[in-house]
Amino acid sequence: MPTYVTLFKWTEQGIKNVIEMPERIDAAIKGTEALGGKILGFYVTLGEYDLVAISEWPSDEAGLAMLLAQDALGNVRSTTLKAFPPAEFAEIVKKLP
Repeated sequence: MPTYVTLFKWTEQGIKNVIEMPERIDAAIKGTEALGGKILGFYVTLGEYDLVAISEWPSDEAGLAMLLAQDALGNVRSTTLKAFPPAEFAEIVKKLP
């Protein structure tokens, strides 16, 4: 399955309700699994972003559905990057002219 790195920032609403974050993280992990995805890692971070998730999804569309649902709750805003492991990247580079 394709891998994605998602960077989250808390909204004003999210930081006001930060005490609920552990439950929201658990719900996001369960929601991801229900949609056929898998969370490989989930971290609370220091710096520009507040949370980082590394996930696998069966398709871009499935991952987008979950991210839209999470962002629509109003606690976070996300930026998602599709990630390519080194072996997959090597195969892509071999296709260059």
